Amino acid sequence: MIGGGNAALCAALTAREAGARVLLLEAAPRAWRGGNSAHVRNIRCMHDAPQDVLVEAYPEEEFWQDLLKVTGGLTDETLARIAIRASATCRPWLVRHGARFQPSLTGALHTARTNAFFLGGGKAMLNAYYRSAQRLGVRVRYEAPVERIDVQNRRFVAAWVRDERFVARACVLAAGGFESNREWLREAWGRNQWGEYPGDNFLIRGTRFNTGALLAFMLDIGADRIGDPSQSHMVAIDARAPLYDGGICTRIDCVSLGVVVNRDAERFYDEGEDFWPKRYAIWGRLVAQQRGQIAHSIIDAKAVGRFMPPVFPGVRADTLAGLARELHLDEARLVATVEQFNAACRGGKFDHTVLDDCRTEGIAPSKSHWARPIDTPPFFGYTVRPGVTFTYLGLKTGEDSAVRFGGVPSDNLFVAGEMMAGNVLGMGYAAGVGMTIGTAFGRIAGARAAAAAKGGGTKKELEDVAA
Repeated sequence: MIGGGNAALCAALTAREAGARVLLLEAAPRAWRGGNSAHVRNIRCMHDAPQDVLVEAYPEEEFWQDLLKVTGGLTDETLARIAIRASATCRPWLVRHGARFQPSLTGALHTARTNAFFLGGGKAMLNAYYRSAQRLGVRVRYEAPVERIDVQNRRFVAAWVRDERFVARACVLAAGGFESNREWLREAWGRNQWGEYPGDNFLIRGTRFNTGALLAFMLDIGADRIGDPSQSHMVAIDARAPLYDGGICTRIDCVSLGVVVNRDAERFYDEGEDFWPKRYAIWGRLVAQQRGQIAHSIIDAKAVGRFMPPVFPGVRADTLAGLARELHLDEARLVATVEQFNAACRGGKFDHTVLDDCRTEGIAPSKSHWARPIDTPPFFGYTVRPGVTFTYLGLKTGEDSAVRFGGVPSDNLFVAGEMMAGNVLGMGYAAGVGMTIGTAFGRIAGARAAAAAKGGGTKKELEDVAA
């Protein structure tokens, strides 16, 4: 197994349970193991009835429609439904390997029905996985980046860690994308109309070790590709966040409760288009398309306490003009933008837990829901930049999770996690879907790799291993 995050561990544990000998090669040191999975909070799960931490029901078709909407149809329905159906039964397996769950956070995201939250977050989940792997006899090598492998006639032969060669009968690629490769981000995003290279200003929400070296190698040797290199899970995060590993606490969640303006103090998108868990991941890309790749989320006192507070406090002022000065915005422009927005607000019953009838009229862009005048001091502003979580360019695969070369699947080389997420996520995101994909296809890849290492396996045997 190449990689050290959720998908790689799911593959490793599944393969080991099937009787295969497993070596996991993780690029990071032990203290930084786990890739972006260390920062996850939850997994999106289909269920037809309440299940401990999951309330009500979230059936397959609703999950599929949510995914279809956020991706704009850029998804492989067959693979998407495989992941969705697998999510209905994955939690007992996760619990068996030490993961624990807690109820959805109160007053933060509207996810009590759709997402199961990990007790202790992604770090606790990963630590449980690694303990389970150790108990089962999975060998782990840290600081072991794989940048090339030997492939002959579409078959995996060996992996290289610097000058050391590791031969195996089967392999699962789960080494992540290229979000921490600044040169690749620059190339993918190119130059904008202001002569800027947007990729130069992106922050990386997750691991610094996802350089995309193995992904680039696979594409260079002719593996089939999927996805647009400029598409990614990209969130509007606090501009004061660190370059790497800022994680969830740097996200700004008050967007739908106020307005967002660019450096010219102008609004540029509907802040109330849909619930935040379905729309938070479009805002990084929206900010990336603004001049300077910077924007400001502005709220008033009425919004305080209605969103998950970020790690850094917002800028505070008693007047809009004062807030503009603190945010280095043109005072007159910001005041005019907010006053125009306030005048366009149409009264209704404000309810942030539903798609309410508080909207704007006669203004572009409109605000579809939760539109209330920003008129109650003190006022708060959060300056944001694009934060990349993971990229969508990857390797094309199918139900078997096998790597394809010219449309022909390898019989012993498989892919899971971020390296194949683009098959399901052509664009957009819904909270927890990355974990759904990684868990489902990690287990499928592990089962297939174990069968390949042992010389095959019936369909029923493979299904039993992945169950």
